[in-house]
Amino acid sequence: MPEVIVIDEIGTEAEALAARTIAERGVQLIATAHGNSIDNLLMNPTLADLLGGIHPVTLSDEEARRRGTQKTVLERKAPPTFDTLVEIRNREEFSVYHDTVSVVDAFLRGRSTRPEVRIRKAEGFEVVEEVVPPVLTAAAPVDEPRKKRARERGVEEPATGRKTVRIYPYGVSKDRLMRAINDLQVSATIAKTPKDADVVLTLKSQEKRQPRTLKDLEDHGLEVAIIRSNTVSQMKSFLMGTFGLQDQKGEEETAMTEVAEALDRVMSYGKPVELAPQSAHIRRLQHQLIEQHGLGSESRGEVPWRRVIVLPTRG
Repeated sequence: MPEVIVIDEIGTEAEALAARTIAERGVQLIATAHGNSIDNLLMNPTLADLLGGIHPVTLSDEEARRRGTQKTVLERKAPPTFDTLVEIRNREEFSVYHDTVSVVDAFLRGRSTRPEVRIRKAEGFEVVEEVVPPVLTAAAPVDEPRKKRARERGVEEPATGRKTVRIYPYGVSKDRLMRAINDLQVSATIAKTPKDADVVLTLKSQEKRQPRTLKDLEDHGLEVAIIRSNTVSQMKSFLMGTFGLQDQKGEEETAMTEVAEALDRVMSYGKPVELAPQSAHIRRLQHQLIEQHGLGSESRGEVPWRRVIVLPTRG
């Protein structure tokens, strides 16, 4: 299994997909692609997947008001294939974007991100313009109900409200791991390299194929966590164990049973039904189930009393 793969001039959708597949298998990837600027590359339907891809998303009225945008906006579909992006302005000048996620998200929200600019000199490269810290963060905040549950279990939250766990996926899909993080709304990020990580997440098959590599990581003081398969459910189980959320499955079942009963009442009587307050993750599941049954829903109230209302028709 190679440690580094270099690709010159990615130019087709199939090549972009192959690059993502390579990057998701724990291989360091270096590649070039033609584009005048980062926004030019992002709007190129053939190569946009290298930066995570974009798709239109319809927001609720409440979310659109909170953001101050129209109801339909463009958002990133997945984590970028490459963590760092370099623009070659000319033979002697380069722009370096150290966090592709923040750059793409900022661009889609109408914000500009100033890169680090480097100039080639006889003795090496000189940084003439420092990078501006990213304006967006990938970590999701811990919600109030979870903090309450942690206190009930005797687990103290950090003074900042959360401790972000940095996970380096080795042979594990970054897309699926990010989806698991977002679904559970836990305070975790995906690390670019093992040295930036608190824990390495890998597969049972990788442990058998690359035992020396994983042993080296452990020798460097890194915790190595192993899951059976490259699925979102396995990654959620790992995250739930890491963040002490083993009791959440039972909460989900209870909350979804409440939704099913509310759906029957709304369809029978045509009147809205208010559900019990839940965490952001469970509310999202409730909204999805309600939509599948052709009814409307909305969230009301402030955390930790924020709850879903089942409506007779879609808004």
